[in-house]
Amino acid sequence: MNTNSQSRLYPSIQMRRNRGLAGLYLVVTAFLILYAMLFPGILSIGGFSKFTQNWFPLALVTMAQALLMLNGGITLAIGPLVSLGAVIAATTMEGALGVPGGILAVAAAGLAIGAATGAIVTYLRLPAIIVTLAGSFIISGVALILLPRPGGAIPDWLSTVLAGHTPIAFLMLVGILALWKLFLATPLGLGIYAAGDNPVGAFRSGVPVERVKVTAFALSGLLAALTGLFVAAQTGSGDPVIGTPFTLNSIAAAVLGGVGFLGGKGTMRGAVCGSLLLSVMINVMFFLGFPPVAQYVAQGLIIVGAVAVPELLGAWRARR
Repeated sequence: MNTNSQSRLYPSIQMRRNRGLAGLYLVVTAFLILYAMLFPGILSIGGFSKFTQNWFPLALVTMAQALLMLNGGITLAIGPLVSLGAVIAATTMEGALGVPGGILAVAAAGLAIGAATGAIVTYLRLPAIIVTLAGSFIISGVALILLPRPGGAIPDWLSTVLAGHTPIAFLMLVGILALWKLFLATPLGLGIYAAGDNPVGAFRSGVPVERVKVTAFALSGLLAALTGLFVAAQTGSGDPVIGTPFTLNSIAAAVLGGVGFLGGKGTMRGAVCGSLLLSVMINVMFFLGFPPVAQYVAQGLIIVGAVAVPELLGAWRARR
């Protein structure tokens, strides 16, 4: 394929991947405007920084979940991995390892657990949902063994850098999205979509499907563990169960962002936008005075609608 053909093919692929996201962008914009009206402080540097710091962990775990869903997989171990990352950070950074050693320990744990999970799923041909469910119990147990109750400590200067009054979280998110874009240009990155959409066809075309799946799990584990480090920096300590809500929320945000369960469908920018919608929606409901129970109900209805409406529209178009 020559360069001209590739340049014509790229926009059409992007257009197909972005199909249906215009509505999401409009809804997110409407919620952001409403949020700014309810809380004008978000327009200041400090308000924007705090908002993005609250959104950043959900955005990161949504990327970790979407990475697997694009590849045709899923993980129920994201929440426990977030907890484990927080616990490792809080128990190592004030010790002999220091901050660099603590960061390396968190990253190594996330990569190793993700790669091991991916290898079990890929080479033993076991369902990802079962393996990651079992893994979530094991990881939760390890986190509780390392730190039975909230404790440990994160250096004050690191908490100030990551969760202070600067939009460092937003800049990190932009940097991670840029790295994802670069990764997509590599053979392994391209294989994420190919192996998720049609694994047999991808294998026959020379895509190393098994290596792609293990890599996707490893990177997903890395993102989830680093989320735990950030959450620990926000609170200044570690909590062995702090990641629990992230598992279902990451799936919900990815689905809201248009990422399909069967692989090969969706974009990472859509997934991140879905996490933004979920985050800003919770804030708006809080400022409107919704009680917590009503917030959960509203979240559930919106998520069900986000999944059901496209399916119903597709069925309606098919009957025409």
